[in-house]
Amino acid sequence: MGDSALLEAITSRRSIRRYRPDPVPQLVIETVLTAATWAASAHNRQPWRFCVIQSAEHKERLARAMGDRLRRDLEADGTSEEVIAADTGRSYSRITSAPVLIALCLSLVGMDHYPDARRNDKEFIMAVQSTAMAGQNLLLAAHDQGLGACWMCAPLFCPDVVSAALDLPADWQPQALITLGYPAETKEKTRRPLETGVVWR
Repeated sequence: MGDSALLEAITSRRSIRRYRPDPVPQLVIETVLTAATWAASAHNRQPWRFCVIQSAEHKERLARAMGDRLRRDLEADGTSEEVIAADTGRSYSRITSAPVLIALCLSLVGMDHYPDARRNDKEFIMAVQSTAMAGQNLLLAAHDQGLGACWMCAPLFCPDVVSAALDLPADWQPQALITLGYPAETKEKTRRPLETGVVWR
């Protein structure tokens, strides 16, 4: 690829799950969130919403609520207690040890509404795609600011739990939880060769 600061940021970003305890300055968080809001969005409706969680009390509440739901789901699957304990413990640690959490949500309030389910379903997907693009901007901006970050999909499995734990507005639909902080680890990753996922016509 060509010599570009943007391409360097894209190819050097990694999912970081361990952080130093150093607090993240408010201005840095606002910079990252501002970058997120400059993502492309369907109809330019900007359906993304962000809940920034920094207090230990709210992290604990969220971690325990999500862990309880995860435990119930795994028990219903017949999963062994050993695996359940490991999975819930890992989830709890990731949520409570990150200096900052950002619950990435979407709202359909500004999206178009139709009299049929088919088009409403597509409008919802458009909002999901727009919110995901904001999340990608957020991850890249965090990397640019010297932060590590990791996208957790877990809220998709328990949106009601996340909404209740964080007392979110009724129209905010949780899509992801992004952990954020100064990295306490480094990672190296590769990608499949381009030709394995491209067709030319």
